Amino acid sequence: MSEPNPDFIRATSASYDAIAKEYADRFPDGLAFDPVDRAMLTAFAELVRGRAPAPVADLGSGPGYVAARLHDLGVPVFGVDVSPRMVELAREAHPHLRFHVGSMTSLDLPDGTLGGIMALYSIIHVPDDHLPAAFAEFRRTLVPGGHVLLCFQFDEGGGHLRLTERFGHPIDLDYHLRTPETVSAALTAAGLLPVATTVRAPVEDEKRPRAFLLARKPDGEAGGAAGGRGR
Repeated sequence: MSEPNPDFIRATSASYDAIAKEYADRFPDGLAFDPVDRAMLTAFAELVRGRAPAPVADLGSGPGYVAARLHDLGVPVFGVDVSPRMVELAREAHPHLRFHVGSMTSLDLPDGTLGGIMALYSIIHVPDDHLPAAFAEFRRTLVPGGHVLLCFQFDEGGGHLRLTERFGHPIDLDYHLRTPETVSAALTAAGLLPVATTVRAPVEDEKRPRAFLLARKPDGEAGGAAGGRGR
């Protein structure tokens, strides 16, 4: 189990708090840019609807537009974000949905209660030494056969970036640019089975390609089989 609030969570939370309003105004619907993104979310929705009433957790939910689109596709969903200001804006924009503050490395959820987990552009802020804890939490909280959908920017050589300014605000935000193969291997090490990988080229003003990884928890496996905790 990771410590509740390591430095990277505090830094990420403070950075997104600082830029939340400008970010939400700039990206009221980040899925509007490319039909591939929407197609992947639609495929994920079809897979997890069969697990209802077990909900889907949108981890790194930001202003809430991804959770809202998944809700429109008939999936019970709630959002989790490390930024209290992002959670506040998501609640204002989508009052019919539930959002709360939390971290994917230590989910305040019982074992085996999620039909799916979605983390779009959020594992990029998790350092390498904390990624196994996050994926262990995914496996712990998923129902048997539950699915995970990840999306992230990457460079073929991997790498790390740090932004100290965005939208005119000082921030301290790290980006970990892992390859699809690296993330797939980390999922496998956590006991999650890779199902599909899709890579698309940058569109609009994007600078890097995007990878979508779909994985699932093995059927017939109890929620805490990976050594996670119940609540």
